[in-house]
Amino acid sequence: MKTAVAASALVAMIACEPSEVERGWECIAPANAGGGWDLTCRTVGRVLRELSLSPGLVRTSNVPGAGGGVAFARTVARRSDDPNVLVAASPATVLRLAQRQFGDLTENDVRWAGAVGAEYGVLAVAADAPWQTLDDLLAAWRSDPTSLVVSGGSAVAGQDHMKVLLLANRAGIDPKQIRYVPFDGGGEAMTALLGGFVQVFSGEGSEVEGQVEAGRLKVLVTLSPERLEGPLAGVPTAAESGLDVTWVTWRGFYVPPDISEEEYQEWVRVLDRVGRSEAWAEARRTNRLQPFFMVGDEFSDFVHAQVRDFQAMSREIGLIR
Repeated sequence: MKTAVAASALVAMIACEPSEVERGWECIAPANAGGGWDLTCRTVGRVLRELSLSPGLVRTSNVPGAGGGVAFARTVARRSDDPNVLVAASPATVLRLAQRQFGDLTENDVRWAGAVGAEYGVLAVAADAPWQTLDDLLAAWRSDPTSLVVSGGSAVAGQDHMKVLLLANRAGIDPKQIRYVPFDGGGEAMTALLGGFVQVFSGEGSEVEGQVEAGRLKVLVTLSPERLEGPLAGVPTAAESGLDVTWVTWRGFYVPPDISEEEYQEWVRVLDRVGRSEAWAEARRTNRLQPFFMVGDEFSDFVHAQVRDFQAMSREIGLIR
């Protein structure tokens, strides 16, 4: 029933899309301005111009709705053979595809072009919270799983929720008992933590670094393969606490499904140039992104494998059958 409703909503929103395709390159950010997808489009657009790889100004279009589903559906239905369209994506996109939240649309309905940077998941608490380590927090959860509330900037079953559910599951805590409150973006979720309305924040490293430096937050764990650099260098990984949980929030793109092979390979070439450039390295550092670079078939294979992994994770914690 939910899938049918979601699919109907996507179709209705697609009907509002203008039929004319504007010239020039366009990067679609599947959310409102100010979020990660918007930042990805605007930052890569600036680098494309700086490197003289684009025919002119790269226009960013914000197409919010259905956690990226509206932009995905419009790309497939209305822009399927437009070689000038690049759409920002992340694991949030792949997670929803894995859980079949985009109706009948699947990961095979677009072409995956590349990823050029990443962030890693973190769990943070207020600076004066009683927990000093992840083990302290897990002990409180085990004692009374419903006593703590987690905030995040994604929907229920979205990536900020999934991070903490997986962590709980691997720690032997029933994920169904974890209380999670979704907010419209990480900023609002962090404000709820600082205001004392929730006890734990689930987000990305770049979202908390400023608050950590200001002494308002402390990060208990990073969901990275190795310790991060910068303000979070002293924070242990989940693996250091014996939990096999990582969460990489890559920043990448897909393109319409029916462009020619030559047009697809041109996007691969362009993103390859961007990812290897000093201009992008500087932009990545400025935006506090970690290195993560993958294009073409390698990236496409990675996304399809991630869909399978996310489906297995979602079944493991009871989100899908």
